[in-house]
Amino acid sequence: MPKYVDGYVVPVPRKRLRAYRRMAAQSAKIWREYGALEFRECVAEDLAAEFGTPFPKQLKLKKGETVMFSWITFKSRAQRDRINAKVMKDPRIAAMMKEPAPFDCKRMLYGGFIAIVDA
Repeated sequence: MPKYVDGYVVPVPRKRLRAYRRMAAQSAKIWREYGALEFRECVAEDLAAEFGTPFPKQLKLKKGETVMFSWITFKSRAQRDRINAKVMKDPRIAAMMKEPAPFDCKRMLYGGFIAIVDA
């Protein structure tokens, strides 16, 4: 059975990276506790794409912002749905949601994907 991946691309103000990293580390622990196979958060290092649409253009990156490229891997979509339902009821996530997000949630790109190559 192919794995299932939730993918995210998020613009983050550089001055908020420490807060984002703290939030992501807490989130990773929670998702993994509920059964996610993998939780990855990657900060942009090279955004000078010579083809396609570069992330900064797609996200309308503002001065002082960088890009986070992130994903969570699950055994299946059904498992993803079960885990995400539990995560959203977790009081630690509820507490995080009361704090201002360290990024602009309205500009986050998100989607669920079936892995077709898993090497």
